[in-house]
Amino acid sequence: MIPTVDDLKSDVMVHRFGDLYNPPGLTNFWGAVQADIDITGIRSVNFPPFGCSDTITCGLYFNDKYFPSTGTPVKIIWYADKIMREAVYSGIKFSSVTLISMKKKSVLVRLQLENISGYKQDFELRLGLAANVTKAVKAWNEPFPPVETDNRIEIDTQRNALLFSSQHSTAFSLQGAMPKAGKADKNNLYFKIELNAGEQKAITFVDSIGDNLNEVQSEFDMLINNADKFIKDTNDEWNEELRSAFTPGNSRFSGFMPELETADEEVLKIYNLGILGLIYFKRDNPYSVFGRAYDTLMPRYWQSVTFIWDYALSSVAHALLDPAVMRKYLELWMSMDIHKHFGIEYLTGSPVGPWYSVNDFALTWISRNYLKWTGDTAWLKKELDDRQGNKKTVFDFLIKYSRNWKQFKTINGLADYGGINNLLECVSTYIHEVASLNAGNIFNLRTAAELLEGGGDSIRANEFYNEARLMLKEVNKLYADGKGFWNARFPDGELVEVRHCYDFITILNTIAADLSNKQKEEMTEFFVRELQTKTWMRALSPGDNNVMFSVRPDHQWNGAYPAWPAQAVTGLYKIGRGDIAFKWLKGLAKSANQGPFGQAHFVEDVIEPESGGARKASPEGPFICDWTVSSSGSWTNIIIESIFGVEASVYKGISANPQFGLFDAGAELKNLSYQGKLYSVNKNGLTEINGK
Repeated sequence: MIPTVDDLKSDVMVHRFGDLYNPPGLTNFWGAVQADIDITGIRSVNFPPFGCSDTITCGLYFNDKYFPSTGTPVKIIWYADKIMREAVYSGIKFSSVTLISMKKKSVLVRLQLENISGYKQDFELRLGLAANVTKAVKAWNEPFPPVETDNRIEIDTQRNALLFSSQHSTAFSLQGAMPKAGKADKNNLYFKIELNAGEQKAITFVDSIGDNLNEVQSEFDMLINNADKFIKDTNDEWNEELRSAFTPGNSRFSGFMPELETADEEVLKIYNLGILGLIYFKRDNPYSVFGRAYDTLMPRYWQSVTFIWDYALSSVAHALLDPAVMRKYLELWMSMDIHKHFGIEYLTGSPVGPWYSVNDFALTWISRNYLKWTGDTAWLKKELDDRQGNKKTVFDFLIKYSRNWKQFKTINGLADYGGINNLLECVSTYIHEVASLNAGNIFNLRTAAELLEGGGDSIRANEFYNEARLMLKEVNKLYADGKGFWNARFPDGELVEVRHCYDFITILNTIAADLSNKQKEEMTEFFVRELQTKTWMRALSPGDNNVMFSVRPDHQWNGAYPAWPAQAVTGLYKIGRGDIAFKWLKGLAKSANQGPFGQAHFVEDVIEPESGGARKASPEGPFICDWTVSSSGSWTNIIIESIFGVEASVYKGISANPQFGLFDAGAELKNLSYQGKLYSVNKNGLTEINGK
């Protein structure tokens, strides 16, 4: 079933100021905006290179009182195309819809007022406005977008609106309303409202941004005078975007996702929301120096930046949905120093951030998924610059990634992957020789061997297979026998217990076949005992010695990054524990109730659940988690590769060994694209569509 925006809407979320809550965001494939915990307030209005950072505007005041200060709960529903908010205060029902204009740099908020008090009411509303707008055509290499805090503010008397102008660049933000405000000053728009019992009135607010004042004014006028059409067009546009994502030969993506037909509504929502969660990061920004991009976080942090690690986690979905962009990214990353940076940003094409130790593994993983799904093995011969003025083929780069671990090799025969900022950032003992990335090195070596073998060089391939076997012996020395988790080895030789999920998920997803039955059983018991919860999981065991170091829920004891439960499910399927995985998946589906998965969710026994699902973590310190992250696409792997059991290879074809268990026996995966052919998959296996 191809979903619509209504199919993927969030539950009703009820919150007020002070709650640990991450308000929803919206995108138009250029920029993003986030709702505030208010009826009308919006924040993080950014359309790179136009930035307003996390500035809040359109804050509502009722009779000279800021609405959040009343403590009134606000009902919030997220849709892909809009955010709906509702509250009742002082006998007035407040309802709003917030949208971000497609292919433009404007946000619209329509406020509906209804007098439900039973008697006439006269009151004053005001909208508090701010912009701090700037135009910064440079690398956005900090978590928050750029900002100018000294904008010139003028009253546009024709529109009774406020015009904010940058003094250090060329940028404008025009903010106003229809009907026009009765009064305006340099901070507010004022409205005197009279409502008879049962009467309704509406106020439409628009914030338009750009570097050409005439164009900004024209866009503002067009939107504010055609709000109904704009609202309908945005909904139509998003439904077409979803249709295109599942349609072979569509004009919006270079590929498409297989369509899932099932009566299991929970699994269907996880799958489709995973796809939408990836689409939400598509950026067709005209200022991008390399064309289409996929951001990693939104709507608050690291706009215009793509992290290699997060992209890898969704790389199956990237390979199916938009393989042309995937190949472009790989070539860009291959041409930069991946041991100095974690990603790239699109305004200048510059590398960003410190080194993430996962990069060699991540780039091998992304490349293998690209090659196996597209069959584009000719790409291996393409020559790229290596930063020293030399030419290397893609194949050379992949061989290099498989051997880069030797740059960090210790006397123990494993790679030392450095300190806290190179790894999980908030687990101070998960450093140096960690099991996960050394298992990743085994994956890299075997991938190199697979490519060598496919190219006819079986002698050299055996060298890589043998190197992987030797490394496997050393990785196993990190296993905490009888406990089910893995140690980190420090430079002095000490083995330090770190009961972290990243070892569990990475080892199961890379070297599951090399584990003993005893290890598989103990690892499963550890996961169930210390990490799994009913609707989410902990990244770090609550019994670990490092739990007091941080409360960042993406990698600590109080929650998990969203790809970790997805990878835990696929890992359990790889060791034949689909029974545990599928039952848990039904619980995880309850957490797919707040829009695309957040950068982290709190486990439900630490923070009260959100309508039965693990609540998205707060963007504020010390939690610092954005509303959503591009690794939402990792959830599609569960359906394609685990439940339907699809195994795609670079050279040896495609097969399927479905593990339906309690899943809908009538389910079917349609239009799965593999190396130029289409397949359908059901409980009986794989069938080529129109094949002979």
